[in-house]
Amino acid sequence: MAGELNLSNLQPAQARTDRKRVGRGLGSGKGRYSGRGIKGQKSRAGSHAMRAGFEGGQMPLHMRTAKLRGNTSADAMPIGPFRTYSQPVNLRDLEVRFEAGEEVTPESLKAKGLIRSIRKDVKLLGVGELTKKLTITVHGASATAREKVEAAGGSLTLLREQKVRKPKNLKRRPEGRTKDTTQEAEPETTPTETAEGEDS
Repeated sequence: MAGELNLSNLQPAQARTDRKRVGRGLGSGKGRYSGRGIKGQKSRAGSHAMRAGFEGGQMPLHMRTAKLRGNTSADAMPIGPFRTYSQPVNLRDLEVRFEAGEEVTPESLKAKGLIRSIRKDVKLLGVGELTKKLTITVHGASATAREKVEAAGGSLTLLREQKVRKPKNLKRRPEGRTKDTTQEAEPETTPTETAEGEDS
């Protein structure tokens, strides 16, 4: 040890740096406007309290850019606060990694390295061909994947029921109103046909 520690040799770990003392007269070089310039928002007291992204009152950047519709709706997937993500698995991957008669579950898919996490939904897609009989249990599947699995003799069980979406913007004819077909039944006569009949 260099010596006994006392008040005479006590020093901080880092040397103290003096702060800039502004507004101490014109001769100091930091007087008059004290580095704030002349007038304006940033020359006033409290100007440092502006929030992040504040642009002086004009329309900020995040409000000028284009928006995606329905970003606050639960049905506006995959955007918005309710967005979800499903891990895709194709039939061609099952054909290579699994043997006939095996059971395909999120756990077995994770063990064979086809998905990264079992906490996220798994959706089976119909890319590729499947010739093996497999018992598949996943969260979702496309119509093509289901047809190919059943054609190979396997079974498909969904852990999450698919939502039935209602068709939108269907224009239905009001009840009690029928289409008028009387005008269509009568043939229209052209002026040329009438003129020819008069000449004969």
